[in-house]
Amino acid sequence: MPSEVALENLARIGQLDKVPFSSDLMMRMLATAQSRLVDAQRNENSVETRFDCAYTAIRAIADAALLAHGYRTSTSKPGHHQTTIQCLAHTLGVSVGVVRVLDALRKQRNLSDYDGESITEQALAECIEQAFRLQELALRKFAAQG
Repeated sequence: MPSEVALENLARIGQLDKVPFSSDLMMRMLATAQSRLVDAQRNENSVETRFDCAYTAIRAIADAALLAHGYRTSTSKPGHHQTTIQCLAHTLGVSVGVVRVLDALRKQRNLSDYDGESITEQALAECIEQAFRLQELALRKFAAQG
């Protein structure tokens, strides 16, 4: 299914909201991602804080990518983080395999936040690596668009 059709279908069922594109807002989202990536690399921060920062960077990039297509997730609906991450296949052309990895990181973040599960160094490293890859992909794609 073409990406725009998939996004339109998600809007039709209430998972996404149509919004006007704002270059200023998109740049702020990308700046948030960059700031969180800097914090994720600070060894003086706890592993949990660093993981949360890297995950927030992933989400900010995913939100910016949705905005670039004229959408945002419907935050009144449960699962909006999951929807945002899954939409990366349509907004940035991320492979299904990478979306699965990012979704696993989302689940790990939920376990940490809601159940107090510890974050491993391996999960932290994966989250930071995925955030950097996603940032690089987004910057290339947005630069190519104008």
